[in-house]
Amino acid sequence: MTPAIKIQQVHKQFGALHALQGVDLTIEQGEFFALLGPNGAGKSTLINLLAGLTRPTSGNLSVMGYDVTEQYRQARHALGVVPQELVFDPFFNVREMLRFQAGYFGKGPENDAWIDEVIESLGLTDKAGTNMRRLSGGMKRRALIAQALVHKPPVIVLDEPTSGVDVELRYMLWEFIKRLNREGHTIILTTHYLEEAESLCSRVALLKQGELIALDSTKNLLATISGKKLRLKLSGALPVSLRDMIRHQENQEYTLSLNAVNQVEYVLAELRNANTVVEDMQLIEPDLEDVFVDLMGRP
Repeated sequence: MTPAIKIQQVHKQFGALHALQGVDLTIEQGEFFALLGPNGAGKSTLINLLAGLTRPTSGNLSVMGYDVTEQYRQARHALGVVPQELVFDPFFNVREMLRFQAGYFGKGPENDAWIDEVIESLGLTDKAGTNMRRLSGGMKRRALIAQALVHKPPVIVLDEPTSGVDVELRYMLWEFIKRLNREGHTIILTTHYLEEAESLCSRVALLKQGELIALDSTKNLLATISGKKLRLKLSGALPVSLRDMIRHQENQEYTLSLNAVNQVEYVLAELRNANTVVEDMQLIEPDLEDVFVDLMGRP
């Protein structure tokens, strides 16, 4: 089967900045795939290359077998991108914008039923006749997601789709996107909400400073992390003897890294010795955030 995405030894330079350094990556059709990394890792640059918005310094990229440079029209037709930025045409309402977008891909009135379905699935029915500039930020985000889906692309790239949106939209979006994935669409997700990537994506790639530093199934990546985390809410300060174990702190709530479960008794003993009362305690399994922090080598 032709891969949904194939990236071969891709380099991208902006002057002295080497934004991508020899990235090799294949994403199969039907995958729900996470592309993760800190700000400046090269995720958006890679997406822009796939969308044909910029060209690689060297290397090749293809979408559904179509070279993004030599076969731009076919590659762009196979791809739907939801950008981070709220970029929209202020002269049209939601339905008009979606019809115009569909027209760019040769879709006419026969596509209206699909437009209606997308509008309803993203909770835009009441706003379909509203001018884009009059929508709230969350509603604009919904409309941009609809715009990326309007031509039924087999490959969908979601670049921080839930950044700054409410819980209702997150739920609606993920239910709709999971349905599209079940129907065979390939989904590529970039997000800083690592719990989303962990729950949705079967495979993960991590970029750091333009290099691909990890590529594996979510399950295998989680298996690389030993130990657990202990979340505590205390009535006082954490004893000095436990401060090397701190992973995260917010006021009197602490998350400690444990090498083994039997360290819980040590922690409790130190808290008793310091007369610090535990108001709440929770033992937590390692998650994708632990993998991310471990591979990035920084807190």
